[in-house]
Amino acid sequence: MTIQRKHTMYHSTIVDADPDTVWAVVRDALKVVAIVSGDAVKDVCWAEGGAVERVPSRYDFTLVFNDGLVQQEVAGRNEVERSQTYRAVAPATGVDGYVATIRVRPITNDPGRSFFEWSRELTIADDADTEVVETIIAMMAKQADSIRDYFAQK
Repeated sequence: MTIQRKHTMYHSTIVDADPDTVWAVVRDALKVVAIVSGDAVKDVCWAEGGAVERVPSRYDFTLVFNDGLVQQEVAGRNEVERSQTYRAVAPATGVDGYVATIRVRPITNDPGRSFFEWSRELTIADDADTEVVETIIAMMAKQADSIRDYFAQK
């Protein structure tokens, strides 16, 4: 895999739950981190007075595989459109910048299901360890499916 300085990712999936049910879970950044990362992260917590109802709101977690601290914030949220944007607040593990947006959309002819989208842009540090960055990108590539699987188990 060739790592580019700007790495853009887009993943989507169909979730077997209605949009309001999905949104009630994924609007909480700590729940998203727990669902998509499981045992790969530790010490997931709100930081600097952050909370699910506050925007912007900072949260931190540690990557288990290299003990790297990740500091992010919920930078924006649109309750009507069921979208939320996150960004990195500090460089971490070879990633100088990170912006991501999740969206939960209704499926017009199947109101009991949702369309879940996750778009991301990473800015990779010039001196990044290629193996570490590849590991992070591989983890991210599976995360939309983790959201889908979480609701399938309900």
